[in-house]
Amino acid sequence: MNKKIILFDGVCNLCNRTVQFVIKHDKKDEFRFATLQGEIGKQLVKERHIDTDTVDSIILIEPGIAYYTKSTAALKIGASFGGAWKLLNVLDLIPSSLSDIVYDFVARNRYKWYGKKDACMIPTPELKAKFLD
Repeated sequence: MNKKIILFDGVCNLCNRTVQFVIKHDKKDEFRFATLQGEIGKQLVKERHIDTDTVDSIILIEPGIAYYTKSTAALKIGASFGGAWKLLNVLDLIPSSLSDIVYDFVARNRYKWYGKKDACMIPTPELKAKFLD
């Protein structure tokens, strides 16, 4: 597969809204999606030796071995939209150890602030092809 894969928490309302946002802005059809809870998500995490106890939200996997987590993943996804979104590349100047502090704060509170579902979202028939599991 020559697409970038976004792994996300399928029961998190914020994560699901983020996926919908990415789908809307993914004009070049670069991304596919899989939940961390699904079989494909679990397999991709295992293959890359990612500890989901420390990374329990967004993971961006690029074709090949490269993957990004937390704020780095979010910035790379946003910058891929092109146009003014490329300005997000400036935030790469901030060390990820600092930007991940903000990311982790939001991630820790995402269920409290945005709620969560009892099960992973089911994509509409027209979006089903974008999801791997």
